[in-house]
Amino acid sequence: MDSITHTLFGLALYGAKKKDSESKSMKKSLFFTALVGSQIPDIDVLSQFTATGEVMYQMWHRGLTHSVFMVPVWALIIWGCCAWIWKEKSIKLFLFGMLAVLIHDVSDLFNAWGTGFLEPFSAIRITFGTIPIVDLVFWILIGGGYLLKRWKKWQSPLTFKWVWALMALHVAIQSSQGAILYAEAKQKYNQTALSASFIPWHFTVIGKSGKQVEIVEAAVWKKPEVIATLESQEQTDLRPLFQGNPKAKALFSWAPFVVVVDNEEALGIYDPRFYRNGESFLYEAIEKK
Repeated sequence: MDSITHTLFGLALYGAKKKDSESKSMKKSLFFTALVGSQIPDIDVLSQFTATGEVMYQMWHRGLTHSVFMVPVWALIIWGCCAWIWKEKSIKLFLFGMLAVLIHDVSDLFNAWGTGFLEPFSAIRITFGTIPIVDLVFWILIGGGYLLKRWKKWQSPLTFKWVWALMALHVAIQSSQGAILYAEAKQKYNQTALSASFIPWHFTVIGKSGKQVEIVEAAVWKKPEVIATLESQEQTDLRPLFQGNPKAKALFSWAPFVVVVDNEEALGIYDPRFYRNGESFLYEAIEKK
């Protein structure tokens, strides 16, 4: 998910927490824990400012920092900050922090980008592709909960618990439809990937068989429509590309499959999941002399 959505998740988590009997310092600690816990796995963005990180960013972003095994580590760091700043050392802050971080990590699993959820014990990039990176449904539900609390004077914990229930229902509906489309595509293609559209209940199915890649707009209630057919130069030797552009090797390792471009001007690869308007923003190449 994008940073705004993760921030909204943190605010919604804080809103769902009953705090009437808590001290002022505990309320501050809970607020800090909810917001920081909802953002801290994305601290890996700082790696792109290093020489190695600039090359490996695609592999590192949403990698180890998003691992389920890092959840208690991040929660402990946040708990330590609360103990230092506000002198609050309750175990419930640690558990609340674990929940905030876990929501971040799990929500990112549903995007096309995916995460290294099981790192360092598995390098598999887990992605469901059933929720877009920016999902306005989440924004509307959380914003609606805030307005009901502010204008209708609804109780915050109950209101935001309903918001969380509706968001979970949205994810379930989206994912069940995506699972149906993915299963149908698996019967047709050798390799398949799924990417959710910004419009609810609409998806892009990317299927590869041999050297041909099809990009298909799909929904469970309508006939799939092929919007692009791409040809990958599968027999091309990619070693010169990897030597000349290390980012290409990282992309090749990271993406579920790629399209190989080999023409008079360039040798390159791109991830077809992010193919829009004739190009993919995840494209790495070298120019031919």
